[in-house]
Amino acid sequence: MKELIAAFSAQLEKALQIGQSYSFTAAASTFSNVLLTGLGGSGIGGSIIQNYVSDKIKLPFVVNKDYFLPAFVDASSLVIVCSYSGNTEETLMAMKQAIKAKARVVCISSGGAVLALAKKHQLDCIVVPGGMPPRSCVGYSIVQTLFILKHYGLVKTPFESEISNAIQLIRSDRKAIEKKAKTLAAKLNGKLFVIYAPQAFEGLAIRVRQQINENSKMLGWHGAIPEMNHNELVGWKDKTDAIAVLFLRTEADYDRVQTRIEINKKIIRKYTSNISEVYAKGNSYWEKIFYFIHLTDWLSVYLADLHEVDSMEVKVIDHLKGALAAS
Repeated sequence: MKELIAAFSAQLEKALQIGQSYSFTAAASTFSNVLLTGLGGSGIGGSIIQNYVSDKIKLPFVVNKDYFLPAFVDASSLVIVCSYSGNTEETLMAMKQAIKAKARVVCISSGGAVLALAKKHQLDCIVVPGGMPPRSCVGYSIVQTLFILKHYGLVKTPFESEISNAIQLIRSDRKAIEKKAKTLAAKLNGKLFVIYAPQAFEGLAIRVRQQINENSKMLGWHGAIPEMNHNELVGWKDKTDAIAVLFLRTEADYDRVQTRIEINKKIIRKYTSNISEVYAKGNSYWEKIFYFIHLTDWLSVYLADLHEVDSMEVKVIDHLKGALAAS
């Protein structure tokens, strides 16, 4: 896993090359809604992009993480099918429903049944390199989704140059990123962890939680600000140092959100002394996102080392898939 994380900037570079060289067979069109369907490491990129496009496109962008598609999906929908392996059963079922609904379907996969189904129905499918854990390939899914949205005229921001800048940032700040990750790992080790982030970065907070779940084999939860101020904050009533809190922040966070975070820290500090915060580096959304992803991916493997577990091992998921296949 450490080798895969160390190669993250190279993955982003390759992802840009794939997106820039892909020739869509379906012409640009207009839609009434966009839906990305995918789960786990394949679907989390959609959650991050959902945050990104919320103030950029004037039609609904929905992320689906289930067997079934919402009833609104029809011939006016753009459905992005994202399955790294190409064999995720929930995503395959959703893909078949999208085809039946006559939606415009575009796929992102390394192969498997998704690619086979795309070929059968003559659908666009951007093929990415295979053979890696899906959670280590979020760069591929994010970047290809952005190119799909660009092709259909839904995203007109300079994301390509922003990602290029993110690559340079990750490479130039490599040692500092790893040092920061080790420091954070020491604070979170052996704790029930909590990840808090502004609503605009909730997709990122989910990604961090999932990486610590899978790589570090640790339980925890995440919350978004301001939503958690209206419910979860009341749950902080028992003093314990068994919980560690990590705030993910940027200098550009909305000022009222920054004020809320400072108040939250004062309240939560009454119940745990294990509070950390980290600010993203970078000047654009994608520089900040990929900086955070790289930093917290390192955090998850350093936690795995301290927890004395194999960051690559996911036997319980393999068991679940095997049991499902036999049922």
